[in-house]
Amino acid sequence: MNLLVETLKTKILLLDGAMGTMIQGHSLEEADFRADLFKDAKCFLKGNNDVLSMTRPDIIQEIHYAYLQAGSNIIETNTLNANIISQREYGLDDSVYEMNKQAAAIAKSAIEAYKKVDPLKPTFVAGSVGPTSKVASISPDVTNAACRDISFDELRESYEMQVRGLMDGGVDLLLIETMIDGLNGKAAVVAASNIFEEKNKKSATELIRQFAK
Repeated sequence: MNLLVETLKTKILLLDGAMGTMIQGHSLEEADFRADLFKDAKCFLKGNNDVLSMTRPDIIQEIHYAYLQAGSNIIETNTLNANIISQREYGLDDSVYEMNKQAAAIAKSAIEAYKKVDPLKPTFVAGSVGPTSKVASISPDVTNAACRDISFDELRESYEMQVRGLMDGGVDLLLIETMIDGLNGKAAVVAASNIFEEKNKKSATELIRQFAK
């Protein structure tokens, strides 16, 4: 992370583009999302792009590499919905940690391959942390404003599992993105801070202060 902060002091770094649209270009079928690993899944997995980090890592790495070739310095992991809450809808919540760890490792592998071509280009992996399929501050019942589908602690615990997997996989930074609910975003920030402390890493606040000097 210190390398990233130092690099940002002198260079503008380019983020990659959308993962989902690139995946769609491969015209994948249900078998691609299942492979042998999830062949016994009880519901359709097609469209659950996050699982492809485990079933079609070749495609995900190819997409990362394409973005690096196009000029990106920072590539995002294929983990926008790789959290317990979203993956529970597919019956894959027990695979969330490995899903994130493998997604991070794939992105790192893409960078290692690219560095053989351009070893001087600054490159980093951003762990993508998305909104989940539920929101904490909006009622799903128009007749009961106090009703909630999810609690703050459930969100925090879900994000903690995701962040732990991403960090164990070797990401350089976390990107909390596409949040439509401020409370979901807060849960993600708290979760990240908790895992930073667990792993004795610098908090985002400390890094911002360092960058501002």
